[in-house]
Formats: sequence, structure tokens, C-alpha cells
Amino acid sequence: MKFTIQLALLSAASIGLTILFQWVVLTRVGPGAETDAFFAGMTVPQLVLAVVSASLTHVLVPLLAGENRERIRQDTWTFLTLIVGLFGLIAVVLGLFASWWVPLIVPGFDAAGHELTVELTRIQLAGMVFAAVNGVQWAAYHARRQFLWVETAPCIAGLLSLLLLTLTLPRFGIVAAAWISTLGMGLQTLLLAPGLGRPATPDFSSPAVITAWRRIKPLLAGTAYYKTDPMIDRFMLSMAGSGNLSLYYLGQQIYGAVNQMLNKSIVSPMVPALSVHHKAGDRAAFLQLYRRKLMQVGLISVSGLAILGMFGRTLLVPLVAYGSFSIQDMERLWWIMVWLGGAFLGSSMGQISSSSLYASGDTTTPTRLGIVTYTLYIPAKIALFYAYGIAGLAVATGLFFVTNLLLQNYCISTRHGVG
Repeated sequence: MKFTIQLALLSAASIGLTILFQWVVLTRVGPGAETDAFFAGMTVPQLVLAVVSASLTHVLVPLLAGENRERIRQDTWTFLTLIVGLFGLIAVVLGLFASWWVPLIVPGFDAAGHELTVELTRIQLAGMVFAAVNGVQWAAYHARRQFLWVETAPCIAGLLSLLLLTLTLPRFGIVAAAWISTLGMGLQTLLLAPGLGRPATPDFSSPAVITAWRRIKPLLAGTAYYKTDPMIDRFMLSMAGSGNLSLYYLGQQIYGAVNQMLNKSIVSPMVPALSVHHKAGDRAAFLQLYRRKLMQVGLISVSGLAILGMFGRTLLVPLVAYGSFSIQDMERLWWIMVWLGGAFLGSSMGQISSSSLYASGDTTTPTRLGIVTYTLYIPAKIALFYAYGIAGLAVATGLFFVTNLLLQNYCISTRHGVG
């Protein structure tokens, strides 16, 4: 319990700094065209990370868990080399053609908005490379069940980034926020580097690489499709009026922050243990741990939503006391978070169900489920947005996550998490 509390506090501090960074940007600049461009500029870098880096992390932790230290070091440097090459190439290609594809994502922006979004996207593509490297580093730490430093490093980077933001934002504006966000990712990479051990010559023919490729293929195929959800959001929200994209993104980020805290304090420590149970063939222990963690996260999530509904306005009022964030902005943010409540509940508990499937080496089931539900979800989401605006968009997102949670839980219960 003490260890879980330590992880939760470190994770909360790291995520709180991230939210505070975005809050400073919103309150100093104000929800509008510039902040919309800033958050829209994150869309594709985050999409690529979600498709490749996150998929690789889901594969690497179960693969490396239980292996000896030397094996982990060798495989980690091999995957690190692959990731740097892959994401470096992606960043260069996307940056070169950004002026062509960025306006397609945010058709509701004017010419000045398109130009600013292109500039901010190119800056944040460099941060994408560092974030991808961080994913491999986190996997290596988690596989060895070393969780504390991997949560401390983002706190240090986040604090320094926030201090730098307060000094540079008044003079250089929103561009400074993009550069500092990228530099913060680079600092995390440096802080986590010692945990990799001395450099090793990549072995691209190692069994770990072959197994990882076999497991990651279905994830890449599926996530490249259903992780385009934020892109669809930005596309529609760019036509929803100035500032709405920023507020919707902030609401998602607040929920995402809580999800990350739950992930790092509960889900991440659970995965290596589940992987060991699966490798040992201890099905009963696997299911017992899965169900206990699912109930734990469910209770926390429901309690959080109840607090938001009853006291949300009061908790958000301090935002109004700063800068360009008005009482109307606060009210809009609260309603957006209420509408996104189902998405929070489904995604927080869904972390347990999907990670349990990944821990058993089953990357196919969650991918197939995601493809099917997302195919049905896209037209429903578009229809609800045009009928009810942002409220329809948020409710549709909640239905998607809750449906996936129920289907994944059914698969685990009937097949005992065996991939």
C-alpha cells in the first residue's frame, strides 16, 4: 500500500504539472484561436505516438518481465535504436509536408490559424521523437519493476518546463509553449537514460524483436485505424467556434491526467505480475488480481464523477481568478467534463481490461474489438455532433469506451485472459 501511495503521489505531481502547464497557457493567452492552434498542433504527433509507441510499450513490458538484467539491457538498446530511426523518419516526413496536411485536419480555421498550427505542429513533432524514446525507457524500468524514478523524472522535467514557461510566454507567446513542451520531453529522455545501462550493439535478429514484431502487428493495424479518434474530434471542433477546441481538449486532459495516475499507480505495477501469473499458468491468480484491480479503479472513478457533479463548479472557480479565463469559460468546461463522464469511466476501467489482455500476450482481441466498435462509432459520433454539438460528441465518446470495456471484460471472463 505504501508503494502504491508513493507512485500515486509522484504520478499526481507529474500529471498536475502537465495540467498546470496547459492551464497557464489557457489563462495567460485565453481560450481562442492561438490556443486552438496549439492543441490542434499536438494532434498528429500524439496520434503517431498512440499508434506506434504505446503499442510497443504494451508489448515490451510483458515480453521483458521476468528476464535477467543483461537480457533486458540488450533488448532495450535494440528497441531504442529501432524507435529512434522510425520516429526520426516520421517526424522529418510529416514536418516537410505539414503545410499540406495540417489544413485538412482543421478546416474550420482561417488562413492565419492554419499557418500558426503548421508552425506549432513542426515544433511538436520533435517532441514526439523524445516521447517515443521515453516509452521504451519506461518499458525497461517497468519490466524490472523499478517504478519510482520513472515517475520522478517527469516531475523534475515538468517543474523546470513550467518555470521556463512563466518566464517566456509573456514575451514569445504560444510558440514558446510549443518549444518548451518539446524540450521537456528531451529532458525526460536524459533523466531516464542511466536506467538503460551501458550501450549495447543492436541485435535485430534476437527472439525478443521477432516476438515483439509478431505481437505488435495486430496492434499497429488496429490502432492506426481507431486511434484516429482525436483527429476526428479536432476536425469537427475546428468548426464549433473559437475556444471550444481548447476547452474540450482541457477537459479530456484533466480526465486523462487522472487516468494516467491510475495507470501508473495501479495498472503499470499490475502488468508484470499478471504476465508472471500467465507464464506460470496460474489462471486463478491471474483472474483474482484482474478483478480486484478492476473493482478498485471502478470505485475510484465513480467517486470522482460524483464529486465532479456535486462540487465541480466550486472546484473550477479558481480558474476564473486568473488571466483571460472567464466565468463563461469555466461553465463551458464544467459541462464538457460532465458530458465526458462516460468516457472517463469506460477508459479508466478499460485500462485494466486491455492491459490484462496484453499481459497475457493477447494483442489481437482488444484490437479486433476496437476496430468493430470504432467502425460503428464514427457515424454515430458525427451524427450526434451535428445534432447536439459538443454534448453529442462527448456522449458518443463515452458510449464507445464503455462498450469496449464490457466486451473486453467478457472476453477475459470467458477465456481467462489467455492469449
